[in-house]
Amino acid sequence: MRKAMLATTALTLVFGVAAPAGAQTPAAPITAPETMMKGKPGADYFLANYTQLSAWLQKIATESDRIKLVSIGKTAEGREQYMAIVSSPENIRNLEKYRQISEKLALAKGLTDEQAKALAAEGRAVVLIDAGLHATEVTNAQTHIQIITEMLTRNDAETLRLLNDDITLFVFANPDGLELVADWYMRPADKLKRDSSSIPRLYQKYIGHDNNRDSFISNQPETTNMNRLAYREWFPQILYNEHQTGPVGTVVFIPPFRDPYNFNNEPLVINQTDAVGTAMHARLVAQGKGGSVSRSGAPYSTWFNGGIRTIGYFHNQIGILTEIIGNPTPMEIPLVPGNQLARQDEVMPIAPQKWHFQQSLDYIKEMDRAVMDYASRNRETVLYNRYIMGRNQIQKGSSDSWVITPKRIDAVKAAAATMKKEGGGSPLDELTGYDTRAIVPSSLYKTVLQDPAYRAPRAFILPADAQPDMPTTIKFLNALIKAGIEVERAPAAFSHDGKRYAAGSFVVRADQAFRPHVLDMFEPQDHPQDFAYPGGPPTRPYDITGYTLAFQMNVKFDRLLDGAPGHFPLVPDVIETPPAGKLIGTGTAGYIVSHATNNSFTLTNRLLKAGVPVNWLKTAITVDGEAMAPGALWIPAGGKARAIVETAVTQLGLDAHAVAIKPAEAAIRLTAPRIGLVDIYGGSMASGHNRWIFEQYEFPYTLVYPQELDKGGLDKKYDVLVLQTDVLGREGGRPQKQPIAADIPAEWRKALGRITKETTYPQLASFARAGGTVVMVGNATALAAGIGVPVSNALSTVDAAGKRVPLPSTKFYVPGSVLQAKVDISDPLAYGVPGTVDLFYNNNPTYTLNPGAAGVRRVSWFASDDPLRSGWAWGQKALNDTATVVDATLGRGRAYLLAPEVTQRGQSYATFKFLFNAVLLGRGQVGITTAGTEKRAD
Repeated sequence: MRKAMLATTALTLVFGVAAPAGAQTPAAPITAPETMMKGKPGADYFLANYTQLSAWLQKIATESDRIKLVSIGKTAEGREQYMAIVSSPENIRNLEKYRQISEKLALAKGLTDEQAKALAAEGRAVVLIDAGLHATEVTNAQTHIQIITEMLTRNDAETLRLLNDDITLFVFANPDGLELVADWYMRPADKLKRDSSSIPRLYQKYIGHDNNRDSFISNQPETTNMNRLAYREWFPQILYNEHQTGPVGTVVFIPPFRDPYNFNNEPLVINQTDAVGTAMHARLVAQGKGGSVSRSGAPYSTWFNGGIRTIGYFHNQIGILTEIIGNPTPMEIPLVPGNQLARQDEVMPIAPQKWHFQQSLDYIKEMDRAVMDYASRNRETVLYNRYIMGRNQIQKGSSDSWVITPKRIDAVKAAAATMKKEGGGSPLDELTGYDTRAIVPSSLYKTVLQDPAYRAPRAFILPADAQPDMPTTIKFLNALIKAGIEVERAPAAFSHDGKRYAAGSFVVRADQAFRPHVLDMFEPQDHPQDFAYPGGPPTRPYDITGYTLAFQMNVKFDRLLDGAPGHFPLVPDVIETPPAGKLIGTGTAGYIVSHATNNSFTLTNRLLKAGVPVNWLKTAITVDGEAMAPGALWIPAGGKARAIVETAVTQLGLDAHAVAIKPAEAAIRLTAPRIGLVDIYGGSMASGHNRWIFEQYEFPYTLVYPQELDKGGLDKKYDVLVLQTDVLGREGGRPQKQPIAADIPAEWRKALGRITKETTYPQLASFARAGGTVVMVGNATALAAGIGVPVSNALSTVDAAGKRVPLPSTKFYVPGSVLQAKVDISDPLAYGVPGTVDLFYNNNPTYTLNPGAAGVRRVSWFASDDPLRSGWAWGQKALNDTATVVDATLGRGRAYLLAPEVTQRGQSYATFKFLFNAVLLGRGQVGITTAGTEKRAD
């Protein structure tokens, strides 16, 4: 698979010069960056943009034999995403040899320990250092300019050793954002007015800061480029992901990280990450550079998979994150008394002082060197340990193994209690410091922790004939492939363990080096109940706690515990199109297509754009022996219908039934809606994800900002308005900083303003009552009652003053998890959604209908005391019987409350249909035909 991929890789040579073989010679001079960048990187009040930076890289790549400059692919805005490969001239001449060694050791297939040791002795440590992912975190990309310059020009003993032992990959993780932020900062002639924090839009075209939450799904091109580089081509042993800003009163956070770490991970990856982090602290302290903190100094953990450095743990890769202070506009380190007391997590406090940009760059360069130095001094160890971890995972995936999680520990304790074993202290307690009351019978290790029913799977089979939405299943498999996971496809039908599987079924095996990632995408996460103290508040996780991608995408699979079928051919690369669908029947009246596939909405939008009628059948129907739930598409023949449908069958993987007569069922007739997608100054990430999703499924939309909402008259331009989670304000209620209108270009002044109860809510209510549709997603549903929807937040109580207040986190806390809910599939808002659905929930409101409320229906609701599927939930019983999706009549229009994160980071494909249905219903009309609940169309 990888040979085929490498033949067509985006990692193409752009510039480089060869040097003669032999001993390393002194470095040749290179063009100084300040001569091409209209300023000196690192100077106060200056930022180089990506255009200047890349022009300089192209120039020096022709001047030094220590560098090759390559493009790893295009960005979302079409720029080349450059990577500078820096090493000794001899290593540069032999890059492919060392890349292959790195790949062989990472994949650990077909090697003996001795062969691996020999490869480790011969290889070079590969270190990936990325910068600029979050483009307003400006220190790191500017540091890349300086450290690359030093590595190409210095001839001291350490630099030469690093060049000889290491191959360092310097990547610019977000070129589009670097251009935007630098240009925005440098815009004012008065340097004292320069500000990189008030940019008008997201610094990644669609998802902004969430470009560091995209790694396991690889929706964005930059993420795909980085994953290909890290897990399909170069397989670096160490990844250093540079961020900003450091904890207040300090300079920089450096690992070790706090607990919990993800239980799927190889233990050695955590040990090595701690070791590299400790070496980084030590280098700074040895140079008198204080203010570095770890663990308790910041909230970062290693639980979540979706970030650039965190996905590496699931690939046996050492992952370092730092968060440093700094800005081209000088700043102050304030006095924080607690950070002046030395402790294990901050051994060398720093005094309050004025802080200049170059000081941050000097810290980062030393941390870069610390990582490279660790890789150099431990070159054979880090190479060989990458093999050891992959070997261990292959062995675990090919034999009985268990992943011990908090729920299994709870099961041991429960079993011990059932056995009525008494606790009690021991005289040894006073001598050893251990509490022997924690001991339970050792027999429970085998009977509970190694209960055969709880073994980790050996493989997962995705049956080709059992997927409710095969095109979405293909997107899931592509996410795995982009992350370096091997996927097999059966060319013919086969049997395994008494079950027959259709040709085209997929197999994902656990006996591969990156098994932790496989498990994390298929299996539920079981996050610990993490509280500050018994009865105290929860310790907030670094990010979300449950995200199982197979659940979010409604992929159907079998978990194999007792071995796997024989090997099938590997899928060689990303699957560009889903398996073609079928055009069934020869009828000439029109076509019926199931509503169950997300791609049916692409077909719908193409038809509506071409002026072809589309209808949704309101009742279940059976066509050519296939039972379809309510919502099946009825497309009358004529005009462009046939060509569009046939193309969709081939390209979109849809089955279309050509029928002889028009179905008699009542139907909803669709008209292309005028969609307004609400955004805010600085950019809403949730709205940005939605832009990307709309474009993938070909929904037309227009961005709408608060000023336009406040002016009213919305029904003249829009049929539907969509408001996402964060358009009401940033997380924690902190609004995005907004500049003075006169200080920004005229094109962005329209984006200023905020959604307010006093002005905006009445206009939204008026829009709905005039016949419009207001769609509220996630926490944006909080405005529902304010525009007249008769619902109340079920996760709240009334205080002594009569004010409704949310439940405290000590009683209810579900921080980003996958929950299961029931769905009324007869409601048009739920067409195509399964009757029981896994949805992503992040402390969102849920609702009860007010007494006597008319015209309000709950479409999806929680139906148990324990709806948790993956992640962490505390007090989840409070969700039972509360509505999470609501369909409400408001005057002549509608209000749809989609309280879960139905478009969560572009990942929750199983619930996209709630939003898609909502916007298409904005101009839907009930047809005049009527019939029974189910008919056959032939």
